Amino acid sequence: MLAFPLVWHAHLSDVVATRRFSAANPQRITVARFVADVAQLVAVLPAGRHVLNACADRYHFAVGLAAAMVAGKTSLLPSTHTPEMVRQMQVFAPDVFCLSDGPCTIDLPQFAYPAVWAAPDAPVAAVPQIPADQTVAFVFTSGSTGLPLPHRKTWGALVRNVRAEAERLGLLERPGGAVHSIVGTVPPQHMYGFESTVLVAMQSGSVFSADHPFYPADICSALAQVDRPRVLVTTPVHLRALLDAGLEIPALDLVVSATAPLSPQLAQAAEAALQMPLLEIYGSTETGQVATRRTALGAEWQLFPGVQLTAQDGGTWVSGGHVEQAVPMGDVLEPLSATHFLLHGRIADLVNIAGKRSSLAYLNHQLNAIEGVQDGAFYMPEDRDRDGVTRLMAFVVAPGWTQAALLTALRERIDPIFLPRPLLLLDQLPRNSTGKLPREALQALAHNLQRPPHAV
Repeated sequence: MLAFPLVWHAHLSDVVATRRFSAANPQRITVARFVADVAQLVAVLPAGRHVLNACADRYHFAVGLAAAMVAGKTSLLPSTHTPEMVRQMQVFAPDVFCLSDGPCTIDLPQFAYPAVWAAPDAPVAAVPQIPADQTVAFVFTSGSTGLPLPHRKTWGALVRNVRAEAERLGLLERPGGAVHSIVGTVPPQHMYGFESTVLVAMQSGSVFSADHPFYPADICSALAQVDRPRVLVTTPVHLRALLDAGLEIPALDLVVSATAPLSPQLAQAAEAALQMPLLEIYGSTETGQVATRRTALGAEWQLFPGVQLTAQDGGTWVSGGHVEQAVPMGDVLEPLSATHFLLHGRIADLVNIAGKRSSLAYLNHQLNAIEGVQDGAFYMPEDRDRDGVTRLMAFVVAPGWTQAALLTALRERIDPIFLPRPLLLLDQLPRNSTGKLPREALQALAHNLQRPPHAV
C-alpha cells in the first residue's frame, strides 16, 4: 500500500514550525515535538469522524489536521463559517465537531485544543505514514443552487500537488543547507493557505510560522521572527497595503500571491521594492494549484508537471499530474503550448453590452492601473434599469480623486459603453480575510448604496 509521511523532513530534530514565544526568542518546534503533539491530540479527540478545524494558530491547525489523519477522521474546510454554511456542514456530516483554540461562536459540538500538553510517555521513534488513497479533507465551493459542494481530497493527491509547488517555488533547494521559512497572511482553512502555508512546508522540509499576520506592521514583525531564506505567502490586497505602509520590511527571498488577479504594475512595484522574485499561483478549489507565473515578466502561465489542458464541451478542462479526474475550469483559458496558457478571466465575468464584449477582469485591470487608485472593482447587476439596459457599476478606493476625474481617466482606457454608471468612491472594499471580493459582497454593497449621495 502506497503511503506518504506526515512531514518530509529528514530528521526528527529538524524544525517544522515556529511560534511566537517572545519578541527575542521565537519557539522552534521540531518534528519530534510535532509528532508527539499529534499523538496526544489523537488520544483525546471526540468520536465523530468529521472535524471542522477552526484553530486560528497555524501550528494548532496543523496538529489538528495531522491528528485527524492519524485517527482516520476527515477535516471539513468550508469557505466560510456563516450559520447557514455550518448548518450545511451538519447536513453533510451529522457527526461533525469543531476543533478550536480560542473563543468560538460556531454552532457545533465544541472540542478545545488542549492548552497544556503532558510530557510524552516515550520519545518519538518515527513519523506516521498516511495511506495515499485516504480521504483526509473535504473542501467546499458554492454550487449554482447556493448549497456548498464538497470536493474530496486524498492524501496522495495533496502531497503530489504541494511537492510540485515546492519544486516550482524552489523550496526543495537548500542554499548553504538553509531551509525556507514561510509566513502567510492567509488563513490555513482557505485552500490557498491550506496548501501554501501548511502542507507545502510539511512536505518540503520547510518551516512555517504559526502567526496569521494581517496588518503591515504585524507582517513585518512575523517576518522578523523567522530565519532566511524567507517566503511571504500573501494576496494582492495584503501586498499593496504592505508596500504602501512605508515600513522597513525584513529582507525577503520570495513572495507568493494568489486568490485574486495580481496586476503587472503591482508585481513590478513589489519586485523593485523588495528586491526578490514574485510568483503568482493559479488554481481552483476543485483542482488545487496547477500553474504559476512571474507576473512582473509576462502574462503567460506555466502548468505544473504532468498537468494538461483540454478543450471540451465549449470550455477548458484540467487533468493529469495531481488532478485525480478531469475538472472543468470556470475561467477562459487560451492554451499557447502543451505547458503554457493565458488567462482571460472568469466565464461568469464576461460582459456583453450592445453587442460589444469585455470582461470584468479586464475592466478591473484598467481601473486599478490608474495611478492613485488603491482598490477598485466593477460590478454587473442582475437587474436592468427602467430602459431595459443593464449598466455596470464600479466601487473605487482612490483618495484625492473625484468621480468625474476617474471617469475621464477610464474613458482613455476602455470603450465608453463600459463606463460605470454609477461610479462610487468608498473608504474600502468589503474584501474577506483572503483578499477576495465575493460577488455577494458587491451585491450587498450595490443594494445598500442604491441612492448614494455622491453617485455620478
